[in-house]
Amino acid sequence: MAPVLAVSAWRVADPLWLAALLAIAAAVWLRGRSRVAVWLVPFAAAWHRPSILGSSRWRAALAAAGLVLVVFALVRPQRTEEKHQARSRGYDIMLCIDLSSSMLSEDYEKAGERMNRLQAIKPVIQAFIEKRPSDRIGIVLFSGRAYTMSPLTTDHEWLAQQLGRVKIGLIEDGTAIGDGLGVALTRLEQAGRQSGGRRLGAFIVLLTDGANNRGALSPMQAAGIAKARGIPVYTIGAGKDGIVPFPVLDEKGNRIGTRRILADLDENALKDISAATGGHFFRAAATGTIESAFRDIDRAQKIDFQAKSYLVTTELFPWLAVPGLALLALGAAPSRRQRPRTS
Repeated sequence: MAPVLAVSAWRVADPLWLAALLAIAAAVWLRGRSRVAVWLVPFAAAWHRPSILGSSRWRAALAAAGLVLVVFALVRPQRTEEKHQARSRGYDIMLCIDLSSSMLSEDYEKAGERMNRLQAIKPVIQAFIEKRPSDRIGIVLFSGRAYTMSPLTTDHEWLAQQLGRVKIGLIEDGTAIGDGLGVALTRLEQAGRQSGGRRLGAFIVLLTDGANNRGALSPMQAAGIAKARGIPVYTIGAGKDGIVPFPVLDEKGNRIGTRRILADLDENALKDISAATGGHFFRAAATGTIESAFRDIDRAQKIDFQAKSYLVTTELFPWLAVPGLALLALGAAPSRRQRPRTS
């Protein structure tokens, strides 16, 4: 919208300003009709000297113009511009990530090198975050307990930095899938985006490689809450089935060997959670399948959030006050002394 020059109506109509303007006009009118000086100052003629600007009429004109500019500056003119925020499309998303020790299993491979499950998953999650700039995204980490790493935020750069610091061992070991979902659901509780008890424009992505063995809330109890609130849960089962390589670490965390462990992913439980909530289950046995899972989730339907408008005002009074004061100063400039005539 084009800028609009506006003068506050209440300032123009203020009785004090109107009285001041009327007083100035009356003084000028009376000055013109009077044949004697308004103020009688003794010996004033002795003080008179020729003006620097020459004619006294020019001085009076400059002072009058300066006074007019200052008066209009006091009215405080403004330029008003209306701006609109761009309409955005997005979701509120909570990422629920498993940090149990089994995520150290090295059954993923990239460029001929083995990597553990967390190493394979983190860059995919970061890419997913980058591809959804209009979404508010939060992260819940769970193992034996569940914690909020980040509430919903649009600061995706900060979120990616925090995700880069995540590592196994931050939380006591175990797999509390139900508690992880429960914490994620509490982070999605927002009255402003609910209708009829159902949460609008939100879903959860649950990524785990094991079976629930800890926590106060069972996975299906959490799924029941998500279903009642209308929040889909997309579940991703990480890792391969069967026997997988697992690093052996000493007390200082240094690797000293490799052993084999049996993967314990409860695929049926993840399928039940997604089916009950209207989400979808993905099996991510390789790096490519993890990426395809997040690509499919990225295709989820998006909603519109209402755009906001606001006014931006720019004060224009300095552009009138400064030249007005300058003209007043010129009109009141000191006179120059007459040099005595020499014979």
